[in-house]
Amino acid sequence: MRTRTILAAPVLFLAGIALCLAADAHMGTWKLNEGKSNFNPGATKNMTVVYESAGENVKVTVDGVDKDGKPVHQVWVGKFDGKDYPVTGEAQYDTRSYTRVDDHTIDMTIKMGGKPVATGKITVATDGKSRTVTTKATDPKAAGLNATAVYDKQ
Repeated sequence: MRTRTILAAPVLFLAGIALCLAADAHMGTWKLNEGKSNFNPGATKNMTVVYESAGENVKVTVDGVDKDGKPVHQVWVGKFDGKDYPVTGEAQYDTRSYTRVDDHTIDMTIKMGGKPVATGKITVATDGKSRTVTTKATDPKAAGLNATAVYDKQ
């Protein structure tokens, strides 16, 4: 019995390490590749996006520039469970919800006052080196949110 316990301990340890290394493809720091991206006039450009663990949640921190070149800083903390979670630092919307489609794809809904203003899709390439964020305004007042942004993993 003791021999089995001694042999099982390293196996369980290695299994734990494997689980930790099987990280979420979305996690990490992403830098905007402006040459591969397409924005509507007046769109905010999110230059750097960081996805990190925050306890049981995910924290998304966005730093960029608005249409006038002024800095923007947004923070979202929540889960990829399709529920609305607040966004701080954004004037065009006050909540975002993320729904995991698969290991590399997340659907997003952007709302202001409980009403959708845009939808989007975030897709990480299979090699994990880039991600594409496509947003489409559902409210004409939010046309500046129409964009296809490509990011490179840092």
